[in-house]
Amino acid sequence: MRAAVKTVRQSVSLPAGVAVQVRHLAKARKLSANRMLVELIEYGMEAEKRKQQEFFDLAERFRNATDPEEVKRLGDQMGRMVFGA
Repeated sequence: MRAAVKTVRQSVSLPAGVAVQVRHLAKARKLSANRMLVELIEYGMEAEKRKQQEFFDLAERFRNATDPEEVKRLGDQMGRMVFGA
């Protein structure tokens, strides 16, 4: 028997433009705006976890690199990930 998924009611204020986009996405996918928000949040959390894992993988490659050119390239790549560019 599966355990029921507990839900928590949460109130969020969205900028008007974002709310319109959420409603349009929900309508296009035949979902409620609430369900669309849940999916978008889940996708965002997965993307953040992937981004973090990519950074840790890159940091590991940077630590293990011995070629000065490779070290510079990986260092530049890490800098772009951290500070943007």
